[in-house]
Amino acid sequence: MNVELITRDDLEKFKKELFEEIRKHHPHPRRQEHEPRAWLKSFEVRKLLGISAGTLQNLRVNGTLPFKKIGGLMYYKYGDIQKLMEGGEDGK
Repeated sequence: MNVELITRDDLEKFKKELFEEIRKHHPHPRRQEHEPRAWLKSFEVRKLLGISAGTLQNLRVNGTLPFKKIGGLMYYKYGDIQKLMEGGEDGK
């Protein structure tokens, strides 16, 4: 009977090789993104604008920021957020 011992160093080497192989075939998409996604979730918009959930709700209710509701989630176009920050389409 042939017995081989696996050491901690063997496991560390295997882990490193495994992660390298995974990254080679499936790089992490968020690390390679340079452009924002077309649609953002509420928490992303709040973080981007530095506003509270209540302020975001007010922007929705008064029509300042258009949104789409799918299921229980609300999505916002990145372009609409840019227009809001620029003061609207006509730059006011």
